[in-house]
Amino acid sequence: MPKPLLFLDVDGVLNPVCPGPEADFDAHTLFGYTVLLSARHGAWLRELAESYELVWATTWEEHANTHISPAIGLPELPFVRFTGYVPQPGDPRVPIMELLSARKWAPLLRHAAGRPFAWVDDVIPPRLVRNSLLRRDRLLLTVDPGQGLERHHVDRLLSRPPRPGAVSSLSRWAAS
Repeated sequence: MPKPLLFLDVDGVLNPVCPGPEADFDAHTLFGYTVLLSARHGAWLRELAESYELVWATTWEEHANTHISPAIGLPELPFVRFTGYVPQPGDPRVPIMELLSARKWAPLLRHAAGRPFAWVDDVIPPRLVRNSLLRRDRLLLTVDPGQGLERHHVDRLLSRPPRPGAVSSLSRWAAS
């Protein structure tokens, strides 16, 4: 059986807005912007790669492989393409108030193609997080963009990775 997917955002997750001084981030200038990255995140992600198939789920798309992966010691990873995504029949309906925060949802579901997955991002609609609580095949973790990915997120991902199947019949209404 293949490993569950782990969809990873960059900005706000691996590139926090205002980490504490003890957080040990290095500043990189990429595309004219300062990006804060930590070797510690790379070590955690390599640890997670033992249980998950890592996938970039960021608007950096293929540029994450060029700029982020080498900076934190990761190999090239598959990525989800968001730019130019055209809604397709069967995509989940998104309430108008969530159009911006849920713009990644349909492409992630398409990429997962029914495989269990975890999604780590700083912008996930609370409705999707609540609905994922009813499922064992999805784990959605919202990260504080100020601090980014922290050890407790990694521990949660390792303690109960998503696996096939729904927890209860109630999860059918939470399918998207």
